[in-house]
Amino acid sequence: MLAEVCAHVAVPEASEKAMSYYKSGNILWILQQIWSFGVPLLFLAWGFTGKLGEISQKWGKNWYFTIVIYLVLYTLISQLLNFPLDVYGDYIRQHAYGLSTQSFGKWLGSYGKETLVSIIGSAAFIWIFYLLLKKSPKRWWFYSSIASIVIMFVMDFVQPILVDPLFHKYGPLQNKQLEQQILDLASKAGIDHGRVYEVNMSEETKMLNAYVTGFGDTKRIVLWDTTLEKMTPREILFVMGHEMGHYVLHHMWWGLAFYSVLSFIVFYLTYRIANALLKRYRNRFGFNQLSDIASFPLLVLIITVLMFLFTPLTNVFSRHLEHEADRFGLEITKDNQAAGESFLILQKENLGNPRPGGLYKFWRCTHPPIGERIDFFNSYCPWKEGQPLKYADHIRQEND
Repeated sequence: MLAEVCAHVAVPEASEKAMSYYKSGNILWILQQIWSFGVPLLFLAWGFTGKLGEISQKWGKNWYFTIVIYLVLYTLISQLLNFPLDVYGDYIRQHAYGLSTQSFGKWLGSYGKETLVSIIGSAAFIWIFYLLLKKSPKRWWFYSSIASIVIMFVMDFVQPILVDPLFHKYGPLQNKQLEQQILDLASKAGIDHGRVYEVNMSEETKMLNAYVTGFGDTKRIVLWDTTLEKMTPREILFVMGHEMGHYVLHHMWWGLAFYSVLSFIVFYLTYRIANALLKRYRNRFGFNQLSDIASFPLLVLIITVLMFLFTPLTNVFSRHLEHEADRFGLEITKDNQAAGESFLILQKENLGNPRPGGLYKFWRCTHPPIGERIDFFNSYCPWKEGQPLKYADHIRQEND
């Protein structure tokens, strides 16, 4: 830690309301994990998936439409089973803690859109994996890993264009003075022709957020209007510096590389486990081959369990990227006080617990806890002692 004190932002204790939100969120998360395993298990335990496969084959007539009909039926039944927990977690609980402004009708409409997008996405991509299962029973896991990487890239590219506008209205930043300040900061980060979008989230929530999304021409920085309302321009500029850090430091590509490696591991383990389970329980499951669409809940269950087990590793990776984006945001703005104060606002408005327990951080924290981030903002300012910046090569100087 540097001797220089960079800022004086004290981290307050979580409010009683925030701690209640934190504790109820932990219980909800445990229930959601159990239910994510339980739903596909229900399809398997009594052979219901086999019967659903027979119905799909009868209605579908050919191979592709058999898959599509099965996926439609599976998604609708799964959403029906998930509905009570989703209503509580996404609507009732958010209103109970004063975090949501969304009417039930609008929430229900968004829920329906999400279900429709899930069905369309499944129909567009799942058949690829079943074709690979059919054509290459022993190497499908390898080819499926490659296919999943391509799909991840395609979805990251098209989501800002095709999916996000279905749920929210995106437009240019209304505050033109702030927009110019952000564009000047982007130019300093080496990002030319940058685009900043404002999205009207106050119709749905009181929480704050900003994020970067997309690849190439679809790359954009998005600010919620709630963030614009609650934060000062200096605080917003740090948040933008953080988001620019993700872009400049190629975090999207690092993420794609990380999840590509993880994809090979998960698909290989799925291949081994699925074949072993099918050999033992084929009569109970109601299907004989993995290439049968009725195997879908088995594959979903195995992949869900594996991704749950890998969650601590993915969290460590994600926290590292977020920490380095924080570092970049500090180095480009050199405004530690604004950085710390922006997270005080996030803690207050999002009912955050600044210093959660170790298990919470291990299993649930994709970002460093707010308290740790503010501690870093208070202590990291190498420029004040004439020390080199870690990301100096990525920041244009005034005379460049």
